[in-house]
Amino acid sequence: MSIIVAVLVAPWGFFLSQAPAIQTLLAQRPITLTVSAAADLNYVFKEIGALWEKETGNKITFNFGSTGQLAQQIESGAPVDLFAAANKSYIEDLDKKGLVVSNTKALYGRGRITLWTREDSKLNPKDIKDLTKPEYKRVAIANPDHAPYGIAAREAFQSVGIWDAIKPKLVLGENIRQTQQYVETGNVDVGIVALSLSVNKPGKWELIPENLHKPIDQMLAVVKKSKHQTQAKQFAQYINGPKGRPLMKKYGFVLPGETVK
Repeated sequence: MSIIVAVLVAPWGFFLSQAPAIQTLLAQRPITLTVSAAADLNYVFKEIGALWEKETGNKITFNFGSTGQLAQQIESGAPVDLFAAANKSYIEDLDKKGLVVSNTKALYGRGRITLWTREDSKLNPKDIKDLTKPEYKRVAIANPDHAPYGIAAREAFQSVGIWDAIKPKLVLGENIRQTQQYVETGNVDVGIVALSLSVNKPGKWELIPENLHKPIDQMLAVVKKSKHQTQAKQFAQYINGPKGRPLMKKYGFVLPGETVK
């Protein structure tokens, strides 16, 4: 009997002795972060994400869309680890509702809007007032009901007193990337898009004066229900760190304390 017991106990004792090593191994296994991000981050976050994946061995699944709709998804319980909004008000609202980790809130850049046309377009607007001219028949902006860049476009039109004149020409994109696609496909003549989608891409663009709309201060935060908060915090810091900041600047984002002339 004593021999049988010894045989049965030995494997269990070996497992217990190895438990710390197994736990360490499991903790080091690659994970996949789910990052919901405003559509203006499409290009830059993919580039930053690729660097982070290479350095850490972890993976990122990006969910790009309009900030308002992404915020609604988080409120509905969508499994998101990190949320990068195109306007800080959405992060602050989620914080009030207890849905993000408060001490992870951080500004990561200020967005700007541009007049954007295809490279082969005969139209070349220099001022948003030009869009009232008859040759501009269809103008795309992001839906101002839920997209911060659409809100900024509407504010710019209102600032120069042409909102009512422009409304009949408007084609609304669900997000700022779809807005640009309307121009790319020739379905509209011109679009008001993010500077981050205008630079480093074929097309003609003109920066819209920042004083025509409220600042597009963009903020991120770790979602409280995230199962990978440590890694989500690391990626957030990476975006605002020495590897991420130069890329954010490359794609036209205005970093805190900087301006675009």
